[in-house]
Amino acid sequence: MGAIFNVFPLILIPVLTYNIWAFSASMGNADSAVVGAQILAALENHESPIWDITMASGAHWILTTGDSFILMSIILLFIELLKSTSTGSAAIFNHALSMLVFIICLVEFLLHPAFATSVFFIIMIMALLDVLAGVVVTIISARRDVEFAGQG
Repeated sequence: MGAIFNVFPLILIPVLTYNIWAFSASMGNADSAVVGAQILAALENHESPIWDITMASGAHWILTTGDSFILMSIILLFIELLKSTSTGSAAIFNHALSMLVFIICLVEFLLHPAFATSVFFIIMIMALLDVLAGVVVTIISARRDVEFAGQG
């Protein structure tokens, strides 16, 4: 089970969740005008409030669906960054899958109207940071391994 955890890119969870949400919002009707209206209505759901908390200052803190989705993605990105410090074949496979997730996100962002939102853009940037962190950590650790091997 631990090997699967090391290989599976966790940033895929918010991407898949967003995909399920976006494609279910655009399914159901073949008329492109109706589908466009459904996509626009679904995109407005990112703004629907989950919490409205009155702070001590009297200001209202409103947490929206999009905000909570980004928060979940940040937590998973943090765990993914901790996983990127490991080396080995599972970590390299994880980096390759993370790159694939980023490429899929980029294509969806550019080509599908339901993915042209700030929420998905931020998730896509998190996928890019996951790839970059994994590659940088792998390169630095490989450089250290070469230096220690040459000194022995």
